[in-house]
Amino acid sequence: MGEVSLDAPSGKRTVAIIGAGIVGVSTAIWLQRDGHDVILIDKAGPGEGTSFGNGGVLASCSIVPVTVPGLLFKAPRMLFDPGQPLFVKWSYLPKLAPWLIRYLSNGTAEAVDRRASALASIIGDSLTDHQAMAQGTGAEKWIVPSDYLFLYNDRKHFEGDAFGWAVREKYGFHWDILEGQAFRDYDPAYGPALDFAVRLGGHGRISDPGRYVKELAAHIVARGGRLIRAEATDIVREGGRVTGVRAGGETIACDAAVLATGVWSGPLARRLGMNVPLESERGYHVELWEPNIMPRSPVMVASGKFVATPMEGRLRLAGIVEFGGLDAPASKAPFKLLYRNIRAAIPGIEWKEASEWMGHRPSVADSIPLIGAVPGVENAFCGFGHDHVGLTGGPKTGRLLASLVAGQIPNIDLAPYAPNRFQ
Repeated sequence: MGEVSLDAPSGKRTVAIIGAGIVGVSTAIWLQRDGHDVILIDKAGPGEGTSFGNGGVLASCSIVPVTVPGLLFKAPRMLFDPGQPLFVKWSYLPKLAPWLIRYLSNGTAEAVDRRASALASIIGDSLTDHQAMAQGTGAEKWIVPSDYLFLYNDRKHFEGDAFGWAVREKYGFHWDILEGQAFRDYDPAYGPALDFAVRLGGHGRISDPGRYVKELAAHIVARGGRLIRAEATDIVREGGRVTGVRAGGETIACDAAVLATGVWSGPLARRLGMNVPLESERGYHVELWEPNIMPRSPVMVASGKFVATPMEGRLRLAGIVEFGGLDAPASKAPFKLLYRNIRAAIPGIEWKEASEWMGHRPSVADSIPLIGAVPGVENAFCGFGHDHVGLTGGPKTGRLLASLVAGQIPNIDLAPYAPNRFQ
């Protein structure tokens, strides 16, 4: 189908960004501001994947991974308990097993600290990062500064999470406790089963994640960026240097390429010589439209490991970890669990209608994203693998990638995110 020529003015680089989720659009915005031409390539269009369906919380404190000490012993019991937020499609287990072994092996205090240190640099100032990135785009209206609460049954329940809170404290997070009447005074939405809350200030939420990312992408196009809706199948190289991206039967010429397509980055990463232990953590959300009770702030309900986030016209419930690959249809049990959990947390809640969604979090075996230059390929870069914190860490990741593409030295140590760490 031939070559698509892109003649750029002197001093500009033409950068193809594969993936139009939050990481891709953030990268494009920062590159445009630096004077470069950008091309967004996405098979579904902007904000249609995980960037659409996430929990919507700018969860700066979410530096503790799923794989904490003790998970290895708890996981089998959780899988056979329909009230626990962990599911697996058993037919997928043989394919999953090699990755799962590596993933669970990171359930050590040392590995948790390594991940927390890496993530604090990427997500620790998420609200400010989003505000800076979205400034002047028209998408600022979707960013809502807020508290973020973790809800527990009682103080003993909270103390059972002491390990995670100690990690957060080490990395500079502060909170206050709302117990009994103090919690009910803060937010009377919740029933008596939840009597203890940890409140973290300085967080935020996106009141419509899908529309937020679409508006950011529209701003990029309005400023001269290109948006191509096609599946990228290869990054073309000549003499070890990027010259284009194959997508939709064409070769789209470019000076540099950024791979930022979440869990779908695996095949292209392999074509670039990287064998990344990447798996889909299937996540679910339910949206309750026009609820009769709307919580004051986004919350993590610890007993069910799900997030409830106020959004435009609805309450979004998000969470669940299910391992089942990219191709299997959504399961019914996770949706049922979310409905059960919200009725337990907010007795008496009703809604006009509900919508359901399942998507794919890109989960790397060590729970640390890949951010940096692709080894052995000049002008190829990657930014993917953010598991539960893609929305939270998107703007900072995009800014780092834009700096790298422009040949600048970022102001943080990128060694923990090195794309070659699994080679």
